Amino acid sequence: MRSQESLQSIIQNFNEVEKGLSNREAVEESNRCLYCYDAPCIQACPTGIDIPTFIKKIASGNLKGSAETIMSSNPVGASCSRVCPTDELCEGACVLNHSTKPIMIGNLQRYATDWAIQNEQVLFEKGRANGKKVAIVGGGPAGLSAARELARFGYDVTIFEAEKQAGGLNTYGIVSFRLPQAISFWEVEQVKSLDVKIKTNVRIGEDILPSELLQSYDAVVLAIGMSKVPSLHVEGEELDGVYDAIDFVKKTKSEALSTEFVGKRVAVIGAGNTAIDGATCSVRLGAENVQILYRRTREEMTAYDFEFEFAKQDGVEFRWLTAPIRIIGDENGKVSGIECVKMTLTDPDADGRRKPVPVEGSTFTIPVDAVVKAIGQERYLSLIQKFQLHHEDGVVLINQETFQTSNPKVFACGDVIFGKGQGEAMVVTAAQQGKQTALNIHMQLTKETMETA
Repeated sequence: MRSQESLQSIIQNFNEVEKGLSNREAVEESNRCLYCYDAPCIQACPTGIDIPTFIKKIASGNLKGSAETIMSSNPVGASCSRVCPTDELCEGACVLNHSTKPIMIGNLQRYATDWAIQNEQVLFEKGRANGKKVAIVGGGPAGLSAARELARFGYDVTIFEAEKQAGGLNTYGIVSFRLPQAISFWEVEQVKSLDVKIKTNVRIGEDILPSELLQSYDAVVLAIGMSKVPSLHVEGEELDGVYDAIDFVKKTKSEALSTEFVGKRVAVIGAGNTAIDGATCSVRLGAENVQILYRRTREEMTAYDFEFEFAKQDGVEFRWLTAPIRIIGDENGKVSGIECVKMTLTDPDADGRRKPVPVEGSTFTIPVDAVVKAIGQERYLSLIQKFQLHHEDGVVLINQETFQTSNPKVFACGDVIFGKGQGEAMVVTAAQQGKQTALNIHMQLTKETMETA
């Protein structure tokens, strides 16, 4: 009986944390907006949502119009209303920061898109067929955005998705209590409503060769995102109880929750948003103690500020300047501890980043029952090579204006082109790149049609 009660508690822990605005709260908040001319919030939004317009439509009761305004600019706008770092983007640019407090733009965006979801609205129509076909490899935010735009231009679009469901990061990679799968599924359905075909459980390079796509379609979009967490390269990584953070979060979103973490001690290696997700998932699964180990300091941490604060509220502990050097196992091959070393930071290098180096004689052991690896993600290098595209360590090289790769018939967007010096990899950035890619494909194929007419 107690285990059943514990499981029910865990299931409730994965319900969405933040509640949406009430009707009254939304109307009152929308009426605070100054509807600025040349609004800085629009400039701060990577997808260029006309924020004053969608807010004004909420104030006037036109919720469908508000949702259309949002989603026309951002095809994954419902997800972004929950996961965007709005304090760094639109809300951070709000002019009311100088006097009172910024408009709750993210909450209002969620209010309008939630209304569209609850009322089963179909917001867009496909364009008049133009006889051209485009294949999109990857059904995450970038791929969905490209597909939606291309369908509105009149293209016959097919998305090839390796997973059971489309949606990518939004479906599998962001914790349920931040972003329920139902939100991502609705965005996928909005794209499918334009007669976009989505073929799931299909791996390009295995089930279908890249050469087949290049022969059968007028253009191909590579929007494959990123792969698994890389190795820590420490002893004991093969032990029972060592988890890949991506798979760990995915399991909580795609499989039945269990009580296996109840009472356990967990160490999470890394300090990005995925590490935060791994830590907060562990807490919600019933872990007794959760610690994030990071070899640098709070200043170098890549997780969003709101994610950091959320983890602290969940009781997650942070150990800065701490690096694992060995995972310890018991006689049954299960994790029992992690041996670490204290680090210190060097002076900034040419890139302005300080390198962590071990402090001699500072090793110590933390007793843990599980280790979650969250030190970044590998690239789908094999697939990139099968397309014979130019790349740098798995970062596909593109023409920054057209999003064309070294093969002019192949375009790329999203995490597959994200690399050093290219800003921050965000869902909203991927959505914008998908839109830009679609426009560039349309411009190129239209030009080719006119030249051969």
